[in-house]
Amino acid sequence: MSSDKNNKKELIILCPYPTGGAPSQHFRYEQYLPKLNDYGYDYQIYSFLDVETNQVLYRPGHTLQKLIGIVLGYLRRIKHLWVVRQADAVLIHREATPLGPPWVEWIIAKFLKKPIIIDFDDAIWLEDTSGVNRWISRLKWRSKIGSVCQWSYRVSAGNAYLADFGRQHNSKTIINPTTIDTEHYHNRLVNQNTSLVTIGWTGSHSTLKYLTSIAKTLQQLAQNHTFRFVVIANRPPELDLPNLDFIKWSQSTEIEDLTKINIGVMPLPDDPWTQGKCGFKALQYLALGIPAVVSPVGVNKDIVKSGVHGYHATTEEEWYSSLEKLLVDTQLREKMGQVGRKQVVDYYSVTANTANFMSLLP
Repeated sequence: MSSDKNNKKELIILCPYPTGGAPSQHFRYEQYLPKLNDYGYDYQIYSFLDVETNQVLYRPGHTLQKLIGIVLGYLRRIKHLWVVRQADAVLIHREATPLGPPWVEWIIAKFLKKPIIIDFDDAIWLEDTSGVNRWISRLKWRSKIGSVCQWSYRVSAGNAYLADFGRQHNSKTIINPTTIDTEHYHNRLVNQNTSLVTIGWTGSHSTLKYLTSIAKTLQQLAQNHTFRFVVIANRPPELDLPNLDFIKWSQSTEIEDLTKINIGVMPLPDDPWTQGKCGFKALQYLALGIPAVVSPVGVNKDIVKSGVHGYHATTEEEWYSSLEKLLVDTQLREKMGQVGRKQVVDYYSVTANTANFMSLLP
């Protein structure tokens, strides 16, 4: 049934983290919330974790607080099921609960008979290779995503690799790429005409380890060229680089900090987990006119066309030559950056993807 006197439909969103508490949620669905009204929907958001638990979840220690927060999360989910009874559709980002079988999703789909849209942007059926909170990871029910896909009205997958998995369980699987707000947020071009060129990387603590694969290249490059290497993250990297600057990630200064970068890097190993990555770092770089040198893994090959928006690099020699080309040529950086931004605006922006996102809803 419709949820109010204006005949708006009611969308209930079940997510792991509080609103504004995770980049994945922001770039998967939060950016589209202001547009839901135009498509005839009101919405309510219910997170599994509270703000306090989310703040310590990926920090060492705080075991008791984490356990209490998770128990309270399960109690909240039981309460949320009462609210779901009034929904016209339920969007679930990744999973309704972090541990154990998909009992919440089963109740919603089979007992309450509500259409589920399941959205995921990682290969969450695989073991997480980040090594963070391993004791929690061992309790995860990795196979449940297949069942949830089967029960769902629509499956929203972040790239073709993830969509292939979704279609094994549900033919109504849609590629819903991670997108950038190029109008209100990533809405400027970096200044490439600078005396000191900056190579940069941004990401979370769980992906910092990937930088070690290009550390030797950066050291060799520093012997022949003057540049600054910036890491924007929530934790400083353990890298031995004389030209390294660390900037602690903050949502309020994120764009300003990113525009200090002239060349973006995104090294990745090629394995089943990284195949499921949605190329968000590369999208951020290109959206701001920053050419990117990336590992040609998964969707990176589609986002960054080598020689057009930046370069693909696999070997140390390819990383060195690609970075060197961009370091010494201001006009090349400007040209690739401008074309890269157009690529994001045309194919990976909120504006370009709104109709596709809304097609997920009944």
